[in-house]
Amino acid sequence: MPTFLIFKNKQIVSTIRGADQQKLADAVQKLVAEAEADSDGGAVTGGFGEASGTSSDGLMWLGCGLPKGYRDVTGQVDVKGLDLLNSDSEFGNSRTLFDESKPSGLDDKGKAKSSGKEGKKDWVESDTDEQLMLFVPFQSTLKVHTLHITSLPPKASEDSDEEPPLRPKTIQIYSNRAHVLGFEEAEDIQATQSITLRPRDWDEKTGTAKIELRFVKFQNVSSLVIFVVDGDGEGEKVRVDRLRVIGETGEKRELGKLEKIGDHPGE
Repeated sequence: MPTFLIFKNKQIVSTIRGADQQKLADAVQKLVAEAEADSDGGAVTGGFGEASGTSSDGLMWLGCGLPKGYRDVTGQVDVKGLDLLNSDSEFGNSRTLFDESKPSGLDDKGKAKSSGKEGKKDWVESDTDEQLMLFVPFQSTLKVHTLHITSLPPKASEDSDEEPPLRPKTIQIYSNRAHVLGFEEAEDIQATQSITLRPRDWDEKTGTAKIELRFVKFQNVSSLVIFVVDGDGEGEKVRVDRLRVIGETGEKRELGKLEKIGDHPGE
């Protein structure tokens, strides 16, 4: 099978497998757009940007650049097995977080906007409080290097009495769990890694934070539980628009037979 690699600054920014004329044409158009933007000194729209752009297959929107030597493996998420607790049903669901498209919040600066297909907004908000619990199984074992989390809450408006949702602040990650954890259950289990996001961690243009994991602890991952413990500020709601998983793929696993790996919780 022919494979086409596109480089920028000595790094692969796109991989096209097979003689797909449309994908090749799209790649050429992106390169032309970047070349024109560079010559004009302007911003790139739809190119292979450094801060954000698309995944190696040219389909998945990314809010941050990829670390050298790793790629977007979000396509390995087993969307049928996703489970999300404490999400508001008026907004998107667990699959919304892994949608390939660019978040609508970047188009309308965070104001409510329908995703079009089912009339639902294309982001997730918590329901009764600021906590969210997400179970993410994978189709194959992964080496997970980084998580990208995008959150695009609107700014507070003087014309509205509604309190805007918050960005996540404290996140706990558990690897290789067989199912989603209950909120009380999670408090009794040691997380594989706990992260505290600061305001400066969020990219101003894409609303995306890059969570670098302790790579040695995420070498043979068949699932992740992502627990948003609280939000950054005073409020009762947390908003998450997109999630991306960055790393390496391993062996395919048999779906439906998820087993815990290791002798201790979180291993």
